Amino acid sequence: QVQLIESGGGWVQAGGSLRLSCAASGRTVSRYAMGWFRQAPGKEREFVAAISRSADFTTYGDTMKGRFIIFRDNAKNTMDLQMNSLQPEDTAVYYCAAGSISHSDSALYEYWGQGTQVTVSS
Repeated sequence: QVQLIESGGGWVQAGGSLRLSCAASGRTVSRYAMGWFRQAPGKEREFVAAISRSADFTTYGDTMKGRFIIFRDNAKNTMDLQMNSLQPEDTAVYYCAAGSISHSDSALYEYWGQGTQVTVSS
């Protein structure tokens, strides 16, 4: 079992930045690929970014490319998401997830955090 806890959400004005963190406990997180997803009210869950076990591969959703950066520190069992140039459409609950491969399909992830709210005002 892996427990995931997100932090770092909050409110920011358009154009601003936030850094989300995901702390993992339980099994060694280096065994898992990890990802970030988000869900806005009334919308489906959306892929944000993913990173492979050894951090040698990253992938991003189309609207996040060039603005968001995903990191992980296996020694600390953490994964971060640096979000820059935030826009109101980035407002959502952001979830971290762990699974067997780094992929945009949320169904491939086994473990999920409870989420952290990000609100971007115009």
